[in-house]
Amino acid sequence: MALLQISEPGQSPDPHQRRIAVGIDLGTTHSLVAAVRNGAAECLPDAQGRVILPSAVRYSLDAQGRTRRAIGFEALAAQAEDPLNTVVSVKRFMGRRLADLPDAGKLPYQFVDQPGMVSVKTVAGEKSPVEVSAEILASLRQRAEDTFNDDLFGAVITVPAYFDDAQRQATKDAAQMAGLNVLRLLNEPTAAAIAYGLDNGAEGLYAIYDLGGGTFDISLLQLSRGVFEVVATGGDSALGGDDLDHVLAEAAMVEAGLQAVTPQDKRTVLVAARRAKEKLSTDGSVHLSCALSGGMLSVKVTRERLNELAKPLIDKTLAAVKRVLRDAKVKPDEVKGVVMVGGSTRTPAVRDAVGGFFGQPPLTDLNPDEVVALGAAIQANQLAGNNVQGELLLLDVLPLSLGLETMGGLVERIIPRNTPIPSARAQDFTTFKDGQTALAVHVVQGEREQVEHCRSLARFELRGIPPMAAGAARIRVSFQVDADGLLSVFAKEQISGVEASVIVKPSYGLSDDQVAHMLREGFTTAAEDMKDRALREARVEAERMLEATRTALAADGDLLSAEQRTHIDALMTQIGQRCDRGDLEALEAATKALAEGTEAFAAERMNRSIRQALAGRSLDQI
Repeated sequence: MALLQISEPGQSPDPHQRRIAVGIDLGTTHSLVAAVRNGAAECLPDAQGRVILPSAVRYSLDAQGRTRRAIGFEALAAQAEDPLNTVVSVKRFMGRRLADLPDAGKLPYQFVDQPGMVSVKTVAGEKSPVEVSAEILASLRQRAEDTFNDDLFGAVITVPAYFDDAQRQATKDAAQMAGLNVLRLLNEPTAAAIAYGLDNGAEGLYAIYDLGGGTFDISLLQLSRGVFEVVATGGDSALGGDDLDHVLAEAAMVEAGLQAVTPQDKRTVLVAARRAKEKLSTDGSVHLSCALSGGMLSVKVTRERLNELAKPLIDKTLAAVKRVLRDAKVKPDEVKGVVMVGGSTRTPAVRDAVGGFFGQPPLTDLNPDEVVALGAAIQANQLAGNNVQGELLLLDVLPLSLGLETMGGLVERIIPRNTPIPSARAQDFTTFKDGQTALAVHVVQGEREQVEHCRSLARFELRGIPPMAAGAARIRVSFQVDADGLLSVFAKEQISGVEASVIVKPSYGLSDDQVAHMLREGFTTAAEDMKDRALREARVEAERMLEATRTALAADGDLLSAEQRTHIDALMTQIGQRCDRGDLEALEAATKALAEGTEAFAAERMNRSIRQALAGRSLDQI
């Protein structure tokens, strides 16, 4: 009799077998890969001992016309001389179209506006952000496999908390192209909290201020006994240290009276600006200098001048911080600590502003460049079943509400924002017209009451509904959001059992306004939206009443006298006039008048139905 092989849930059947899993921080300016070794998370170095891999890829052709790729430091060294073929900060283009890139004209690339996502034209052909990201991920995968001399079981890849479905799916696609098994997409602030909480035994309410090269995230987390609950999250998917580089470069050229004419000029001055910004983190003043086609650029930049240029950008981050605190209904002094993440938080002006806002010095114990990768490695180790001490409970939240379009162009929210994920919720709907055999399901995302102000995620149809009277069908629509923040929607008619579903894999491309301003618009237009919603709901009820009355008149209009028919027709006309005027109270009054004016007609119809049902039947049969 053979023995059954057993194991603890999530752990390897062989206690001596270890699955190799890594955490990857796919960053705007640089990326890292980390793993748990000898019980501790650490970033894995390359052959030269460097843990950071610049997020840069250069494409070129060899003598035979074959494509060559340089990734990381080698690519970065060539960005000034070959800017058209050296792609950096590609994370800012993930899931974006050309219209979504306000600074496209300042960048040295030749963009191609594809239907789904912008591409960059290189000597090796058009390259999408997904392809470029896949090159970076593949390089990190190779580094990890070389370190362990073995294949990887999987990877946890971090993304900004404010990444939408399109950007998350693009990240997953890039990982798949790189040959990685994605165990989970993990929000960057949550990854930082994992690393920081474990290293410091922290408990309480913490703010994770994550200012990277191209994105800004602010998350409020409750840390307690291994449970990391995201209370609220916010940020800007198009704000980061790169913006300060651009501002500093422009200011330097204005002061010197020069212009960046060629792509080489644009890249050269940006490289010089970044170098100067980094030096000003420790020095009081530096010389920003580089050779441009129009002459030599050389200006003195002080830390005070940099702080002045950085202030509008820092203020934008603090505005997002205030919104998150308002969402969570907490005050700055209730936050126990502020964890700084991202290389841009090394800027003294950023640390001073954040410390001043919260009334306490920010926590900078851990390397801000490495903390996200370390947290991802810890989570990857647990998902691979290597942690014999149990696993953390991570409760990320949904950044924007998910819902459906209902009659009148209104949004019915199924899963509100800040709901912990993974999550599953359902709601019942019904048909609007008699005999309706199909239902169009329109999935939307956003905080506004009207569909036209929210983002369309997906559409599908539920067909085969048995013909029934309006309102008789019961259609249950279920939403499921997985741990990566990706959505599946299912619709099922409860009586017949017919069903349809869609996995929301949206076409790439979401404007910055739709992400960065959805919450703000939701707050500022709340009163107006609610008023508009009430009017639309009244119109839907009026249309339903009109439709029901027309159906009844077509079937049993002969029961009415000419005078009664004229009266009902007048009431129906009155509703149509009130609908056009947009007067809520008048419309509700007209709908009520029609309901009351048809009560006697409804009673006559009921009597006829009873007489027809009893005709030709004896009392015993009844």
